[in-house]
Amino acid sequence: MQKKTFVTKEQIEEIVKDVPTPFHLYDEKGIRENAVAVQEAFSWNPGFREYFAVKANPNPFLIRILQEYGCGTDCSSMTELMLSDALGFKGGEIMFSSNDTPPEEFVYAAKIGATINLDDFTHIAYLEDLIGDFPETMSLRFNPGGFYRLSNGIMDNPGDSKYGFTKEQIIEGYRILKEKGVKRFGIHAFLVSNAVTNDYYPTLARTLFELCVEIKEKTGVKMDFINLSGGVGVAYRPDEEPADIRVIGAGVQKVYNEVLVPEGMGDVDIYTEMGRFMMAPYGCLVTQAIHEKHTYKEYIGVDACAANLMRPAIYGAYHHITVVGKEDAPHDHHYDVVGSLCENCDKFAIDRPLPEIEMGDYLIIHDAGAHGFSMGYNYNGRLRSAEVLLHEDGTHELIRRAETPRDYFATFDCFGIIPGLVK
Repeated sequence: MQKKTFVTKEQIEEIVKDVPTPFHLYDEKGIRENAVAVQEAFSWNPGFREYFAVKANPNPFLIRILQEYGCGTDCSSMTELMLSDALGFKGGEIMFSSNDTPPEEFVYAAKIGATINLDDFTHIAYLEDLIGDFPETMSLRFNPGGFYRLSNGIMDNPGDSKYGFTKEQIIEGYRILKEKGVKRFGIHAFLVSNAVTNDYYPTLARTLFELCVEIKEKTGVKMDFINLSGGVGVAYRPDEEPADIRVIGAGVQKVYNEVLVPEGMGDVDIYTEMGRFMMAPYGCLVTQAIHEKHTYKEYIGVDACAANLMRPAIYGAYHHITVVGKEDAPHDHHYDVVGSLCENCDKFAIDRPLPEIEMGDYLIIHDAGAHGFSMGYNYNGRLRSAEVLLHEDGTHELIRRAETPRDYFATFDCFGIIPGLVK
């Protein structure tokens, strides 16, 4: 099976006249259509908001597109908060979910009015010591512990995760916050990563909804919002069935009506924080075959490397590959598709059946729109690549230039330790 590309060979040949490979390419049409689908899936909840996980893709051109559809931002660092503020997100449109948080980040989040989502019981006193009076709105992050199993067998291990409060801690946490004068309350949980199933959100929703009922009974705290966080995945492999956000939204609504509405909590807002689902399928890494090697295996060397997309190297993650212009050719060759880093894990594919690849062929590495460019790094002195937006009308726009040696050297050449290094 093959994945359909959102860009044609002719479009790539036009883009490379302006932007050399490798580069990340994004599909404006797909991003917009998906944002509409998410809003429609949760339109039954008047206060619904998607808080895009900035860590997945911090490009301001792309975040502004989501902003048009009412999305907020989910931040976990000072620079992500600064970016959100600079883009015009205000107060409750910014969610700050951090862990092991430096003090200055809490202070800045409070200053710009972001909703602070505390990760640990000790952070309650820590935050109070830092800023004095608590903000009117506060959220706490729940970790149920143990294993979290879904009906289709997908499982993760929250009990081995560094995130969140235990059940006993979170109940006590809300009691303390109420005593300290907090007026609006939220709860948050993130338990499973890349769940390609329609069951995850409804299953998590039931866990959180039932806990919120118990919290209300024991502390008098009624939640104003329940944040399902992220975890909704994408189908990286072509034979996988993608999650259906409309089915997911209807599943959450069913649990909402069963658990919250009878308890007088039918006005609670539902939030999500999807990064991967919002952006991954609508970005790809475009690279060119520049070397071939015939030893114990067949290798194709491309001009991208793990510094441009590190998921296959560090996770063994699968990313589908299309050889541009050879979509219908027989996949009768087996290649390791590799980059130039001095590490043997720098491989985009291992023993992958592909059409015969000739030098100069362009390769599309799919589903790189989230945790692609954002996880880039400079190992071996490799430089981050450009980002390009393919507009709905077929034109393209450079939305981040490629790094240059000047960028790489700038953080120490300012001391003048190597005179004349950068001209």
